[in-house]
Parts: sequence; C-alpha cells; structure tokens
Amino acid sequence: MKLFDVYPLFPIEIVRGKGCHVYDAEGTEYLDLYGGHAVISVGHAHPAYVKAISEQVAQLGFYSNSVVNGLQRRLAEKLGKICGYDDYSLFLINSGAEANENAIKLASFHNGKKQVLAFRHSFHGRTAAAVKVTDIPKYVAPVNEGMEVNFVELNDIDAVRAELSKGTYSSVIIEGIQGIGGIQIPDDAFMRELREECDRNDVVLILDEIQSGYGRSGRFFAHQYAGIKADLITVAKGICNGFPMSGLIVSPKFTPVYGQLGTTFGGNHLGCAGAIAVLDIIEKENLIDNAAKVGAYLLDELKKIDGIKEVRGRGLMIGLEFEQPIKEIRTKLLFEQKVFTGVAGTNTIRLLPPLCLTMDDAKEFVARFKHCL
Repeated sequence: MKLFDVYPLFPIEIVRGKGCHVYDAEGTEYLDLYGGHAVISVGHAHPAYVKAISEQVAQLGFYSNSVVNGLQRRLAEKLGKICGYDDYSLFLINSGAEANENAIKLASFHNGKKQVLAFRHSFHGRTAAAVKVTDIPKYVAPVNEGMEVNFVELNDIDAVRAELSKGTYSSVIIEGIQGIGGIQIPDDAFMRELREECDRNDVVLILDEIQSGYGRSGRFFAHQYAGIKADLITVAKGICNGFPMSGLIVSPKFTPVYGQLGTTFGGNHLGCAGAIAVLDIIEKENLIDNAAKVGAYLLDELKKIDGIKEVRGRGLMIGLEFEQPIKEIRTKLLFEQKVFTGVAGTNTIRLLPPLCLTMDDAKEFVARFKHCL
C-alpha cells in the first residue's frame, strides 16, 4: 500500500525539533517560522511537555468518555481562568474542523435556524459544515451543497446588518484573524458592531480562534482586542503542541442535551495531560507577552524592507504580501537560508512560529530574509 497523494511535499524529512528549530534526517538545522501550521505553541520537545505526555501514557493513555476524567475538569478550569472565560464550558474533540462542525450544529440546535453567515476568504476546515463556511469553492463536494450559507466581505458591517435583519440566520462564524485568507484582521470597531448585530437578531456569534488563539496574537484570543465576548469559540492547533486535540468553548446560555454532541477520542487522558502542560508553560514562561513583544519587533523590522507590498499581523501571526507569487522566495528561504515559512494564497508568506521565538531568533530570521530577497 502507498500513501494517498494529497500533499505537495518538499524533499525534506524532519526527524527532530528543539524550541524554534527543527532538524532533517541529515542533521541540517532549520529555523522554524511556521510551527507546523501554527500547531507548535510552546516549542518543539519542550521538557515539561515531554515529561507530562510521557508520565501520562505510562499510566493511562485512553479510556472512554463514559466515566469521569479528572484531567478534563482540570484542563477546563485552567483554560477558563487563563483565557477569561471561566464561566463558560468546554467540549473536547480532535481537530479544528470538528470543533467548527460542532459549533455550527450547536448554534442551530439552540435557536432552530438554518442559515449561516460567513466571510469572504475565510477558512474553517474541510468537513461537511466547516467546508461550506469556507470561501474556497474547490473544497466543497457536491454532497456538501445542501447547507444554506452566505458570504459577505470582512469589515462590511452594512452587509452583515442587511443579512441578519432577515431573521433567518442561526449563526455568524468569523476567524479572529483570517489565516489562509492572507492574515486579514477584522477591525475592532467592526467586531463590536458584529457582536451587537448578533445580539439584536438572536444570532449565535462563533469565533474561530483555531489559528489565531492560544496567545498567538499577543492576547489569548485575537477577538479580545475588540473587548467582546463570543457565544462559541473554537480552539485547536496550539492547544496541545502537536497532539491532535481541539475544543469548543460554550457560553452559559447553551443547555447541554445528552446525545446531541459526542466523540470517541476527544478529551482523552493523554491529550488532556499535554494540554494542561501547554497552559502551564504559557503561564510560567510568559509566552503571550513574548508573542506580543517579539511579534511587534518583527512587524516593525519587516515593514522597513523594500519589495514587500504589505506587512500585516498581530503578535506572532504575520503575513508578508508581495506583488508577485512567492513560491520562489519561499523555496529559497527553505533551501538556501534554512527557514520554514508558510503561505496564504499565491502572493503571501505566512509566519506562525512557536510562541517561544526569541528576539535573537527573530533578528536571525530578518537577516536571512533580507539576504534571500
């Protein structure tokens, strides 16, 4: 049997990591400014994370959700205190798409409505409901076509108001910062007005913080810059530093009903131990403050470089847009300067490094990037 070929691959096998660096099978060191799609939050092979995972798997890696799991409760309490949503509830699952899937479903159960409003250039996943609220038509299979979704431009509150006033919408789903869409940031004023419109029309506000959450923006959640609260928040990626895990943070206004939501692997003992360790490390090492500080330095320095059309971002979620396709630049960065970066579309380089990126690492990246250009 061979692998089903769905990914274009660089001819590099990464076999080891430490902090913000990874190493290939030949021992070559790379500076990691991508964190495996924003997944590595506290750094590769962090000793405290490795210890927590190792000790837990030696004791109990998994048992079903039909019995009490004290680790789930510890994780929920700790997450609530750190992120400022301690009066909300947590439903643990496995992937970002699954979190969004359950959010859309729970919103519809709550108010009985069918339509969902989403935004142009959004990305929320590739499963049935998640892909329908993703503004990339080629990802939508014929079987997904039945769901009622409309898209409006980001930051266009008049368009939002016109749609929600119809009274047919169950929910609005929006990214804290659009990732695949090119690091597009919702205006704070727009977010506050969006919250008001959802309240006015009995519409559930879903904040997809899968990529922009867990401290990446310099706040725990990117939407907290606007001073608002969401009804449902989806988290994944950085929640467990590489172990597959996600969560749905649920407002007290939702009443759980047995059987509406469920999962086999979600909230397993091994994942919870890793996720608790991630929050401990974020707290002890002040990684959210570090993301804000080092991110501000990168944004400032990168804006000084000629040849970049626009630099956008918050914290350690940064987009570098060029007039021309960036495939050659990204390839040169990887193979000549030994730097991993991501992409958003054809013209934007995406930076999503671990939150432990040091100022020295940031300076080294800027130097290598200038050399590449």
